[in-house]
Amino acid sequence: MSEQDIPKRRIVSSRHLADGDNWESSEIEYGMIIAYNAFSRWMTRCMSAAGNTDLTPLEILVLHNTNHRRRDKRLTDICFLLNIEDTHTVNYALRKLMKMKLLESEKRGKEVFYTASPAGEELCEAYRVVRDRCFVDGLSRLDMTGEGMREIAASLRALSGQYDQASRAAASL
Repeated sequence: MSEQDIPKRRIVSSRHLADGDNWESSEIEYGMIIAYNAFSRWMTRCMSAAGNTDLTPLEILVLHNTNHRRRDKRLTDICFLLNIEDTHTVNYALRKLMKMKLLESEKRGKEVFYTASPAGEELCEAYRVVRDRCFVDGLSRLDMTGEGMREIAASLRALSGQYDQASRAAASL
């Protein structure tokens, strides 16, 4: 049997979703599942190496987002930027980060604004150092340019929009 005669193996998470046209979408979904779990594991281990073993992936994302550009953010801002619909999960993360003294808050009128505390900024910087050492240094071994990574990021954002639209359509059924 020649190499051309060997059928391509489909790498899918759910064979029953991979039949017929556009079976490749199941391949994408499986890739996203594997990437999501690897990324979640990476965030917690990176944060642990940076000095904090008590944060979940969501809490790490909320801390980094709150520290981003050193601008005060409201709960709604954080949820919007992270594309999280369940605000109660982010609110819980904010309360935990406040209790750990990684965030500070200020009430302005009816709104509460959050910002990283000096300890939170320090932890984000320690995370950056570990990230540079363990992840960014390894990127040079991949055959991928900065432009290639930006294209992947743009495709992932476009794909997330497609999933958002599909979830709205499914909610109306």
